[in-house]
Amino acid sequence: MVDPRSKASGNISTARVDLEIIANLVPEGSRVLDIGCNSGDLLDLLVRRRGVDGRGLELSQEGVNNCVSKGLSVVQGNADTDLSYYPDNGFDFVILSQTLQATQKPADVLQEMSRIGKKLIVSIPNFGHWSIRLALLLGGRMPETKTLDAHWYDTANIHLCTLIDFVELCKDLELEIEHTITLSRERVNQKSGAPNKLDNLFAELGVFVIHRNES
Repeated sequence: MVDPRSKASGNISTARVDLEIIANLVPEGSRVLDIGCNSGDLLDLLVRRRGVDGRGLELSQEGVNNCVSKGLSVVQGNADTDLSYYPDNGFDFVILSQTLQATQKPADVLQEMSRIGKKLIVSIPNFGHWSIRLALLLGGRMPETKTLDAHWYDTANIHLCTLIDFVELCKDLELEIEHTITLSRERVNQKSGAPNKLDNLFAELGVFVIHRNES
């Protein structure tokens, strides 16, 4: 495993520091599928810095156009319906960056990802962060944070979850979390295995490296 601290450790000031972290988790020359690649920032980073054989799947035509303008190999498609077209073990890494909560059927998407890729990298905003709990307790309204920055009525997020919720989903799907990286106030922490209750309380965002449990 590539050390994510090689270019992301301590205090980080970039808006999407998780993209830097994910890029440093992918070994050079890997075959990568980036699902929900948006304008291709991560895929472009992977291709330029890590020399990956990268492909992308993006729902919006605007996102696809932006990716293609950067010379990236991206097709238009829906993670909820189009992953079945990809072959078993077609990629070394399948990546889903802050997109799982916007899918219709997160469990099905993860299941398909585990079929397509030898390893998965998934990042999610943590709805269990203490500031969100406090906002709900004191204000009684759906909170907005740096990672959840849209109003409840115009957000694309339809399946918000906590880090612990995600761990339980992986267990149900017989997926093994081998590495967790959490971000809080732009501070990066990492550990082997799954996050615990303290991580669930203090992390704003989690990045997970996952593989199928073959046992």
